[in-house]
Amino acid sequence: MPLGGYVLASMSLQAGLNDHVEDAIDMAQGAYERARDHATPRTLAFFKLVEARAHARAARRQGRACTRRAAALALARSETLLGQAHPDDGDPAWIAFFTHARLAADATEIHRDLQMPHMVMRFEEMATMPALIYSRSAGMRHAIVGSAHLQARRLDEGLEHGHRAVDILSRVASTRSLTYVNDLLHALTPWEKEASVRQFRHRVRHELRIAV
Repeated sequence: MPLGGYVLASMSLQAGLNDHVEDAIDMAQGAYERARDHATPRTLAFFKLVEARAHARAARRQGRACTRRAAALALARSETLLGQAHPDDGDPAWIAFFTHARLAADATEIHRDLQMPHMVMRFEEMATMPALIYSRSAGMRHAIVGSAHLQARRLDEGLEHGHRAVDILSRVASTRSLTYVNDLLHALTPWEKEASVRQFRHRVRHELRIAV
C-alpha cells in the first residue's frame, strides 16, 4: 500500500513538471489517502510535500488564492509528520532519501512558486545537501534562489545565484534542470538593458546551449 502511494506521488511530480497541475494534485492526495493508515510518518510526510508542490505549481500557473492556502497547509503537515519520524519506524528503503534537508530544498521551490522570496531564503539555509553529491539539485536550487531574489528586486543577488547555477549545471546533463534556468531568465526580463544581464544571457547561451 505505501509503495503504491509512492508510485502515485512520483507520477504527481512528473505531472506537475509538465503543468498538468490538477492531475498532480489528485495523484498526490490519492497517494496520501491510499497510505495514511499503513505508512510511516516519513513516507506520509513525503506525500504531503508532493501535494504542496502540486498546489504551489497550480498557484503559480492559475494565481488562485485557494491553491496558495492549500500549498501552505500541505507543507506544514509535511513538516509535522517528518518531525514525528523515528529511526525505529521501519521506514522502507525507498524513502530513506527524504530528510529535513530534502524537505527544505523542495520548500524553496514551493515558496518561489508562491511568490514568497523571504521564505525561500529561510528554507535555503536549511537545504544543506552537498553540491558534489547532489550536483543537479544544487544547481537547480541556485536557479530557484536566484529567481526568488529577483522577485524581491535584488538583481545582483539574483545574478550571483544564476552564475552559480551555470557553474554547476554546465557539468550536468539534465534537460529538467534547464527549465529552472529558463525560469530565472524569464524573471530577468525587467532588467533586459543591464550589461550584467546581457552578459549572463550570453553565458547561458554558450555554456548551457539555451536559446535566449
